[in-house]
Amino acid sequence: MTLALIDTSTANIASVRFALERLGVTPVLARDPDEARRAEKLILPGVGAAGPAMAALEKSGWAETLRSDTRPLLGVCLGMQLLFEDSAEDSGRGGRVPLLGLIPGSVIRLDPAGMGPWPHMGWNTLEDIASGEPLTAGIEAGTRMYFVHGFYVPAGAHTMASTRYGARITAIARRGHVAGCQFHPERSGKAGAQVLANFIKG
Repeated sequence: MTLALIDTSTANIASVRFALERLGVTPVLARDPDEARRAEKLILPGVGAAGPAMAALEKSGWAETLRSDTRPLLGVCLGMQLLFEDSAEDSGRGGRVPLLGLIPGSVIRLDPAGMGPWPHMGWNTLEDIASGEPLTAGIEAGTRMYFVHGFYVPAGAHTMASTRYGARITAIARRGHVAGCQFHPERSGKAGAQVLANFIKG
């Protein structure tokens, strides 16, 4: 199985690559779609802000490709948020950031409301795991994953698992062949490795 890591230059590619290598997969680092033409599956990692990440995807041709590609795609952290329609992350400058639009929904600013500091950073539990979701095979409700984010997608129709931090947060999302994890599976120990292994096998 050939897997490509999409390089937006706004992600911690190394930690995801090392996690995949521990599972026996050596991914291709793809700066543009042509470098991933032989890959069977794609992972879109991301850290930082939505605006620069989307600008990188548009410039490289990845945004246009992903909007029509049918290969299994996994977004990680910011990479999951980029799968949705738009983000409030640029609202301080008077607008919303258009995203890939692969999953219906918007990204909004997290308000912990007494749960803890902003951003949400640390271990939190998975709740409301949808039956039959491939990414969560072998993972039970209450399993802890590692989160780092200040914006989130409210739980909704495409939420396959959630967590709570002042709001019910989409922890895993899916629409057909497109899925995402708000948490960092590569930093989430054995449970996170299981999520990646499930994506590889699925």
